[in-house]
Amino acid sequence: MIGMLRGRVWEIQTDKLVLDVQGTGYLLAVPYGFLSKLRTGQEIVVYTQVILREEELSLYGFSSLAEKEMFLQMLSVSGIGPKAALSILSTLGSAQAQSAIAGENLTVLTKVPGIGKKTAQRLVLELREKIKGKTEIGDSSIVLAGSGVQSEALETMLALGFSLEEGKKALAQINTKDRELTVEEQVKEALRFIALQK
Repeated sequence: MIGMLRGRVWEIQTDKLVLDVQGTGYLLAVPYGFLSKLRTGQEIVVYTQVILREEELSLYGFSSLAEKEMFLQMLSVSGIGPKAALSILSTLGSAQAQSAIAGENLTVLTKVPGIGKKTAQRLVLELREKIKGKTEIGDSSIVLAGSGVQSEALETMLALGFSLEEGKKALAQINTKDRELTVEEQVKEALRFIALQK
């Protein structure tokens, strides 16, 4: 079993990369979020999972152990294969996927190509207790504290392309003591805060 590879990025394809490890090129299917940060010649460490399906051996790569763990958790759900799990990670990212499952947000999950309502419901049913209240960034787990509205606002920030750290920091600056803000109001305030920091 290949658990980790360290080498140089040899080639970047649409949804895969070729990693040169001491002269051997490994073809890895990786989430888009990871792929988009890479450049040819860059030395990286990739956490890997080998999957054998119908006599086809495939190698999947991830930027962190937490991302790999999320991939494996999704594979445990009936009807979710490697391509679907990778599609979820590519579309939402690991943090938002965990947040959507824990928050039972079918709207976010069904935005993923190939994931219908029934599949999204199975993901929620089978995984929510395992990851409820937690999301990840890098290798660390972070508790998503606060109300459902705050969690939804954070999901929206992640969907807009901000990192978990940026989203949490911006939302933390919002004053909700006087009245309860809607998701839309919280996101607007957070965006205003981020704009002022630039």
